[in-house]
Amino acid sequence: MTIILKPGREKSLLRRHPWIFSGAIAHVDGNPASGSTVSALSSKGEFLAQAAYSPNSQIRARAWTFADEPVDADFFRTKIKSAIEIRRRSKVERQSDATRLIYAESDGLPGLIVDRYGDVLVLQSLTTGSEFWKQTIADILLEETGLQTIYERSDADVRELEGLPVVTGLLRGAITDRQLPFTIAEHGLKFSVNFESGHKTGFYLDQRANRLRVRELADGRDVLDCFCYTGGFSVNALAGGAKSVLSVDSSADALKLVSENVALNGLPASSHACCEGDVFQLLRKFRDEGRSFDMIILDPPKFAPTAAQAEKAARGYKDINLLAFKLLRAGGLLVTFSCSGGVDASLFQRIVAGAALDAGMDAQIVEHLAQASDHPIALNFPEGAYLKGLVCVKG
Repeated sequence: MTIILKPGREKSLLRRHPWIFSGAIAHVDGNPASGSTVSALSSKGEFLAQAAYSPNSQIRARAWTFADEPVDADFFRTKIKSAIEIRRRSKVERQSDATRLIYAESDGLPGLIVDRYGDVLVLQSLTTGSEFWKQTIADILLEETGLQTIYERSDADVRELEGLPVVTGLLRGAITDRQLPFTIAEHGLKFSVNFESGHKTGFYLDQRANRLRVRELADGRDVLDCFCYTGGFSVNALAGGAKSVLSVDSSADALKLVSENVALNGLPASSHACCEGDVFQLLRKFRDEGRSFDMIILDPPKFAPTAAQAEKAARGYKDINLLAFKLLRAGGLLVTFSCSGGVDASLFQRIVAGAALDAGMDAQIVEHLAQASDHPIALNFPEGAYLKGLVCVKG
């Protein structure tokens, strides 16, 4: 089976970018099954890539390899072993027993996310290609890690674009009573994780290094942690000697887990409080009440999955950052993030700068933050660099 590209549309593949959009394809030879491997050829018949075919998606195919080689079990074993070895060499296990083992396109395996939580692997299959090979991949993962359990969390919205249903539950092995509630260790702290129904695969592993940095900066400060989820930043701020921490989220269940994580680490409950509600509304309420803080953390959900939604997202990011600047005391720190793929680092910086300007504040960027090292960025796939963070000090 082959797909033939239109003239001039092979340039991205020659740069080894893995995505082939439907508009770049002149025609398809044969009737490839969803997720099956097709050869991508230029308009002149030159080989470009072996790719997974996705008949329902705007991204009609995703390249597995740019070499004319078989895509089979041996191919996936080589890729998986390489990804695991990269994490081993970076010594991520010294920081936490919860790590990302496979990061989709950045590890040459489009659509496949695999996170390790202790002795359990959590797998997300997000594309037809990873779905087609899922059982083979699961077998290889267990063989290469020596583990026995894989829990599947293939419930992300992007599966709908691929024409795939939501799939969650055990893929291999069993979850024992000993494993639930599940606790992970990170930089000497402990966190309860719900990988069965929590955000992403249960925990925001990409923020590992940034949580530690907040711990280092929090000493003696009154901290406001917005969109706190299960309290990764809140717990680290308390562990770092924060005078007080207020954790804000719209989910009562998440806030319950924040308090449990505070207690799990023996941190002073008297220094911690939770507030349930819409962050935008609460920030305005705090402003009107004249409240102020020494450190504010903004880690909102994805406002702009694609560049087409960037303008609308920019307004949301600007609003919360403007309000945060108004709530900061002089010399206070704003630790602000965007995980939106449609908002790049330069745009995010401009948004935050605009927020400071509209707030009538002088501020400086003292640090740039990014995703943890087990979320590598392939140079041929800059879209993998989705997490942007700034530490700003208010003048």
